[in-house]
Amino acid sequence: MAMSLAFHIIFACIGMVMPWLMTVAHFRWLRTGDASYYRLTKAWSKGVAIFFVTGAVSGTVLSFEMGLLWPGFMEHAGPIFGMPFSLEGTAFFVEAIALGLYLYGWKRMQRWVHWGTGVVVGISGVASGVLVVAANGWMNSPSGFVFDEVTGTYGQVDPVAALFNDAWLHQSLHMTLAAFVATGFAVAGIHAWLLLKGRNRAFHLKAARIALVFAAVAALLQPLSGHQAADRVAELQPTKLAAMEAHYETGPADMIIGGIPNDATESVDYAIRLPGMLSWLIHFDTEAEVAGLDQVAPADRPNVPVVHFAYQIMIGLGMFLAALSVGFFVLNRSKTPALARRWYLKALVLAAPMGFLAVEAGWTVTEVGRQPWIIYGYMRTADAVTAMPGIQYSFYAFTALYLVLSLLVTLLMVRQIRMVPVLYDPAPVSLQPA
Repeated sequence: MAMSLAFHIIFACIGMVMPWLMTVAHFRWLRTGDASYYRLTKAWSKGVAIFFVTGAVSGTVLSFEMGLLWPGFMEHAGPIFGMPFSLEGTAFFVEAIALGLYLYGWKRMQRWVHWGTGVVVGISGVASGVLVVAANGWMNSPSGFVFDEVTGTYGQVDPVAALFNDAWLHQSLHMTLAAFVATGFAVAGIHAWLLLKGRNRAFHLKAARIALVFAAVAALLQPLSGHQAADRVAELQPTKLAAMEAHYETGPADMIIGGIPNDATESVDYAIRLPGMLSWLIHFDTEAEVAGLDQVAPADRPNVPVVHFAYQIMIGLGMFLAALSVGFFVLNRSKTPALARRWYLKALVLAAPMGFLAVEAGWTVTEVGRQPWIIYGYMRTADAVTAMPGIQYSFYAFTALYLVLSLLVTLLMVRQIRMVPVLYDPAPVSLQPA
């Protein structure tokens, strides 16, 4: 499941964001008549189609895995948090229809109606992501049912309460911003690399600028979202927060930068400490008590080194991308804008994979930090997993499938990038705006 999610989350993030880049380029073409924006729209629309198909395949595999790998979980949880998944299916259905209309609507639809179908693709893509994350939020903050401890059954189900659980909002906001940061910087990095090579400068400048505006705004909002999410985690899952910060002993808490957690001694070696800063961020008081890992038995703790390292990677990469975002807006107020500086273009190329690495790290924090629970406080992961023998063979098969998908997507995207000036230059006269 971890392997499948690690692949799918990248396809999903791109599927949420690329339609918005496409529709902005399309809007600019309709307003200005600049053929570069037309070529960019057509090129990005092909990318949207590629990642939509890939996301559909990888998401379908995940839906099968929910039943195959976690029968104990689905037996009890399926009727409770099925609503976000059913709504996600509806959003996916709408997205598929809108994308079909968009891809085949050139010259066949009124131009602004055609553009509107692209907007629907973007809205439904984000909605799909939000609904899936809401389902995960339910696993972190279960609600919408009454648990009978005697019979071990879940009754009085309220699917609406399960959908709008206490964790859905902060998780959805944080994940959506992360998708825009990761995809925006990845797209900007690709076009920055082509700018450094001196290819089709006007085309790639426009592409990099659109992608970078989305990425930079999201990257500067992400720390605010992250702070709000940390506050909610401190309230709903104090053990997860303690693992994130490697905070072993309950009491006033320092913020830890780096370091290697040592479970044996319950300490953190080689760390940089900011005294009382974690207490201040959570309670605005450097002497406020923050629950530590000593509040739960060792068997009820997540893997602290994994959670802590993943959290540090996420924060470090996020801060680097936020710094690039500040640089983008500041430099654009000078005589030489950011995208005219080679060192900044090189930094964008370096940053291209960082957003996705941060997404992977953040998802690791979310999932590993909840362990040993699959439904936090109610069902352990060990009690939900399948006992079917030979499960490793499906792992090999799914891994091979995802590797093939990734290879095909890479080859298709490389081909697409190379053929952009050939396929879409110039814009057909009949498509020019009046």
